[in-house]
This record gives sequence, structure tokens and C-alpha cells, in this order.
Amino acid sequence: MISAAFSPAAVTAAAKETAGPGVTFDQVSVAYRGAVVLKPLTMAVAGGEILAMIGPSGSGKTTALRAVAGFVRPASGRIFIGGTDATNLPPYERGLAMVVQNYALFPHMRVSENVAFGLKARGADRDLIARRIEESLRIVGMSQYSKRFPRELSGGQQQRVAIARALAVRPRVLLLDEPLSALDAQIRRSMVEEVARLHADLPDLTILYVTHDQSEALTLADRIAILKDGELSAIGRTGELYRRPPNRFAAEFLGRANLLPVVVSGEDHHPAGARRLLCVRPQNLTLTGDAERSNSLKAILREIHWQGELTHVVAAIGEQILRVVATRLPNPPQRGDRLSLFFAPADANLIVEDAGV
Repeated sequence: MISAAFSPAAVTAAAKETAGPGVTFDQVSVAYRGAVVLKPLTMAVAGGEILAMIGPSGSGKTTALRAVAGFVRPASGRIFIGGTDATNLPPYERGLAMVVQNYALFPHMRVSENVAFGLKARGADRDLIARRIEESLRIVGMSQYSKRFPRELSGGQQQRVAIARALAVRPRVLLLDEPLSALDAQIRRSMVEEVARLHADLPDLTILYVTHDQSEALTLADRIAILKDGELSAIGRTGELYRRPPNRFAAEFLGRANLLPVVVSGEDHHPAGARRLLCVRPQNLTLTGDAERSNSLKAILREIHWQGELTHVVAAIGEQILRVVATRLPNPPQRGDRLSLFFAPADANLIVEDAGV
């Protein structure tokens, strides 16, 4: 496991010097009744970026988010928001807003009243409240629904109102905890686009986005943090982390990966004779070779599934299963056929077997 590509001292110094609304975890751990659910986490989130935190259930991602919000108290370490040590601040003094998966709208209040709730709790004047209601509903495309009750809205519309309520208080950081998981697939895809547009309209807003949906993370996030068993397994810019996962867990959790055991024959970044895993994504394996694809694998076709624009091929090298996603396959092979699978050297990555780097 890794905690991050930062030393604790460097992260603390950076947090104190940061004027923007970034978030910094400095060796933050959380325990419930003596059981450690988040091991010392050191990680910096830049102001204005979207960081997605993904991982299986129980990995610690929601706990980390709740620690930032002030809903759980760290057993050790410090949390900085901008240059301020917020570890001991109450939630309402942190300049944050949080949206959860169950919307949490007040059923007896109209949309405008729900959006105004946080502002009224802060004692804002009536003119400011009216202006913020109008602005926030416009941002999420819900201006025409201000007089409706939550029961008169669809799930996607309710979630937009929840986001508008969060934006109305002008947070420095927006925390999103599985905000789309209660929606059906089509609405969820639409809402992902809405969140992306929201951030384009509010580029200075820092977003920490907890999700179990890898496609959401890949679509939205500037960077992704992958957690496992309460520890940070990997973190990096979205495209680079997908193309060059540092360990097996990251490769398998962030999208499908073909992992073949190999022995290094020459020294480069790995010593000769070292046992590694060759990582190739399914879309980077093809059934057609060319001059740019100098590597080939001999396999037997196990299954083939046509799914509209894509054809999914399952092949085997002995007991090793390989998956191929083909966009054009005019003459599909048949089960039992011998296949040659090709990949470009640039599309492959050597990783270590265990979860650490």
C-alpha cells in the first residue's frame, strides 16, 4: 500500500501555504470503537479540482469524506481546508457543503424553501436569500420548479435541488457522497454530464466525489484516489492512472485489465529476472496485427458476445483468461478457433503482483 506521493512534512507545509480552497489530509486516521477504519492518510487535493475517491465497500472512502465534513473526528492527524487547520472546527465553520445519495430534501418544503434552508440557518438577509435561490436553481436547470414539493419531482430533479441547496451557501468545497447511486442508469448518465457542466461553470469549486461507479470517476475526475481496506492504494491523474496503474488492485478495480504473469528478460525500470504482471486493457488487444503491433499472443476463443457497436471476445491461454473489446469485427471467429491477439508496446504496462508500489 501507499499513503501518497507526498511526505507528511511536505504536505503540511503545502497546506499552510495554500491560499485556495484545497483540502489536505495529513496522516488522518479514523477509528470506531477501537476499530481503525481509515489508516493514516496523507493526500492533497488542489483547489478547483475534482478528486474522485473510489474503492470497494468498507475501503474508507466515505469515512474520509465525513472526516472532511466534520461529521467524524480523526483519531490522529490533521485536516486542512485551504491554509486553515480545520481538524477541530465544527461542520458549519468549514465552508463546505455536502450532497448524499438519498437527497435529504425536506418533504414539507417547496423547492425554493429547501434551497434557502442553509442560508436561513446562517442568518442571511431576505434579499441575499432570494438572489441565491434564483442563481442556484438556474445553475442546475431547475428555475421553473421552484414552487414544487419534492414529491412532485423525479429522482434526478430532486438530486439537482439537493445540489442547488449545497451551492446556495457558496461553499469552498463541495462533498459528493454517492450522489447518483439511487438513480437509474439513464438518469445517472445525464446527471454525470450535469456535474461536469456545473464544474465548468464554477471552476474554482473544489469537489471531492465519492463513488463506487468507475465510469463516473473516469468521466468527471481530474484525479482519482483508490482506497482498499482503509488505505490509499493508488492516486494519480485520471488518464495516467487508467493507462499506467501502479499495482494489481488499481489495474483491476479501475476498469477491466488483462494481467499476464511474465518474467523480465532485460533491465529497464524492472530488474532482469523479476516476476511481473503484463497489464493490457481489453480495448488495446486486437485480432489484427500490423507493423505498429509487434507483440502477439496465441489463444483459443472461449466466448464471443455481440453488443451493438462492440463485440466482446473471451479467449484463453491455458488457464489464463483474456478479454478483447472490438469495435469492428466483420468476420467474427467461432468458439474454439485459434486466435492471434496483438497489442502495441505503448499500450502495455508492467506492474508488481502485490498491492504496494
